[in-house]
Amino acid sequence: MGILNVTPDSFADAAHVIDSHRASADVEHAVALALQMEAAGADLLDIGGESTRPGATPVPADVELARVLPVIRAVTARVTIPVSVDTYKPQVAARAVDAGAALVNDISGLRYEPSLAHVVARTGAGLILMHTRGRSASMYAEARYDDLVGEVATELQASIDCAIAAGVSRDRLIVDPGIGFAKRAEHSYGVLARCPELGRALGRPLLLGPSRKSFLQAAVGDGPAPERDWATAAAVSTAVLVGAHIVRVHAVQELVQVVRVAEMIRRAGATG
Repeated sequence: MGILNVTPDSFADAAHVIDSHRASADVEHAVALALQMEAAGADLLDIGGESTRPGATPVPADVELARVLPVIRAVTARVTIPVSVDTYKPQVAARAVDAGAALVNDISGLRYEPSLAHVVARTGAGLILMHTRGRSASMYAEARYDDLVGEVATELQASIDCAIAAGVSRDRLIVDPGIGFAKRAEHSYGVLARCPELGRALGRPLLLGPSRKSFLQAAVGDGPAPERDWATAAAVSTAVLVGAHIVRVHAVQELVQVVRVAEMIRRAGATG
């Protein structure tokens, strides 16, 4: 999954951030980036109009819509791979799906806006449910676990149950343990290493998003996010080896090679 941010303040990659204040030029830039990621081997694209990094300020739905809708329309008209919209707002999701998005990527796992599940059920889109606690400004205060994997699995199962109760088919659900969200570095490494347990507990495909995140600094030291691609490669390779079905990344061209090698190793191990 290639990341395409339609925000002025993404933490990780200025090259893949579209400045929505320059509308027409930036839509073309977004299309060019999308085509580039597709050509490099991306299987799907994730378009987001609100930064969700720790401490980020939420934006109103009308601002988010103004950022993402022109890009989704233009990108889906040109690429052949599915597009997801990274949002937790029901009104944004509904219009994004109408514009061509095939999935909704909800970082809150339906905790912020449970009615989002009804939008997904009505539109027939896929739904990615991520684990987090609290909002961006307070999530690290919520990073307290007595049983890390057990608690993440229980809370994600509650999100699954909420989606199904609203009419979303179970086979349209993907789960994401939320690396870096309401998790300190040791928690992020823990859910990455123990993905097989989460997969068995939840019975749904797993998405992992380690790309350029701050938990990597616990291993490699401080440095700007765009310089964390080697560290990201290690996390992505591990994610594939432990059973992730989707990895969400910035540097698609480089990490496609990492994923393909790791996948060959995983297949070799499975077949003996």
